[in-house]
Amino acid sequence: MNSRRNFLFKLAVSASAPVALGGRLLAQDAPPPVKLEETDPVAMALGYKMDTTKVDAVKYPQHTAEQKCSVCALVTPGSPAGEFVPCSAFQNKLVASNGWCMAFAKKPEPPKP
Repeated sequence: MNSRRNFLFKLAVSASAPVALGGRLLAQDAPPPVKLEETDPVAMALGYKMDTTKVDAVKYPQHTAEQKCSVCALVTPGSPAGEFVPCSAFQNKLVASNGWCMAFAKKPEPPKP
């Protein structure tokens, strides 16, 4: 009886090991984030510009100088601040912190204590 338990235990452990190790290997092989180019079809559709000061005011009258990716709610939460940040509107591709697109949505103000 004891040997049957040992056999089943070893079978369960050996069967789950490739799954556990495979998850780690896949996480390590994840490609690095890609910078979004202004020529990307989705970027063009949303009027993405890497520099908010170069947005065409006639074509995008809703744009204001204060709107930029670094203060947008679509930037992936918890991402480190830097020159480029991941954006959920572009499948977490890296957008310029000083960039802009039509999907801009200002981050909500934190609640005051």
